Amino acid sequence: METTQIEQILMENLPITEVHVQGEDAHYSVIVVSDELAALSRVKQQQTIYAPLMSHFSSGAIHALSIRTFNQEKWQRERALNGF
Repeated sequence: METTQIEQILMENLPITEVHVQGEDAHYSVIVVSDELAALSRVKQQQTIYAPLMSHFSSGAIHALSIRTFNQEKWQRERALNGF
């Protein structure tokens, strides 16, 4: 599965401002920028982000997904400090 496909699925199905996906061979990491999702508990964030991707987990196209969630303010700070 291409990283752009994951980005597209998440952008179309979730209330997010930005999404960045890296990875290959069914192992991916995702950075999601969303004030709405960042306000949720970690478990709820994961459930919400996994939901539109479940068929890809079932098919084996995605085996592992690490998730980092930021609100817009924290994302701007992260970008400035770490050069994202």
